[in-house]
Amino acid sequence: MDSDVLVYEPVASPNEAQQLRQALDRVKGKVIGFIDNAKPNFNYLVDDLAERLTSKYGATAVVKRRKVRAGIPAPDTLMQELSQECDAIITGSGD
Repeated sequence: MDSDVLVYEPVASPNEAQQLRQALDRVKGKVIGFIDNAKPNFNYLVDDLAERLTSKYGATAVVKRRKVRAGIPAPDTLMQELSQECDAIITGSGD
């Protein structure tokens, strides 16, 4: 796994959208991790994203982990586990 960390803001200009498209093209063969922050409905979103990442963009696998509750950071052990298993990690929110 690489030690680089990429962070994407959810609002993109046309140029940034193109960069995001190129990043999605690089998902093929990668393992993508999701950290569910325990808010309602995120599990539905992550299930849809996982299906799309594997079927459309060729991700090898998706690893999903859930925090105990939204108001606390993910434990270091969870972050270490995901960083060893995954090529990219996405944190999420729902409501």
